[in-house]
Amino acid sequence: MADEALFQFLHNELIQYVYKSAEQGEMENGRCITKLENMGFRVGQGLIERFTKDTPRFKDELDVMKFICKDFWTSVFKKQIDNLRTNHQGIYVLQDNKFRLLTQLSAGKQYLEHAPKYLAFTCGLVRGGLSNLGVKSIVTAEVSVMPACEWSFVVVGLRISTATFCKLK
Repeated sequence: MADEALFQFLHNELIQYVYKSAEQGEMENGRCITKLENMGFRVGQGLIERFTKDTPRFKDELDVMKFICKDFWTSVFKKQIDNLRTNHQGIYVLQDNKFRLLTQLSAGKQYLEHAPKYLAFTCGLVRGGLSNLGVKSIVTAEVSVMPACEWSFVVVGLRISTATFCKLK
């Protein structure tokens, strides 16, 4: 329980730091979202290495997405994704009906405009994890009612296998 609170506080402070530095003229709003996503990307790369070191190789993208929904999401947010949908053509939609990083915000409509800054780090986190598993993707998040969130993953290109990667070096 304490580690969950620490993660939420750290996440909130990270957002405040990035946005305060933007107010001082270092960057505009769009760059803040990009900076938060890039931070999440690097953290996601490191976490996925740690979480999969003793895991057998995944056989396809669907197995990777199931791992993200069950193991990865549970390790980071202390709950599984509520729903996973796919069209089996590289588009995956994950739904979290009570996303932990949005539960501290009020459910009022006026706070929906602030949701992207609370989702950018997580978009990067998942994109970084997928990247290290060989799945290049575009990750977006959408909130229509707080604290529910819908994540869309569009797989870009082919999955790179470890054998192919070793040949490229």
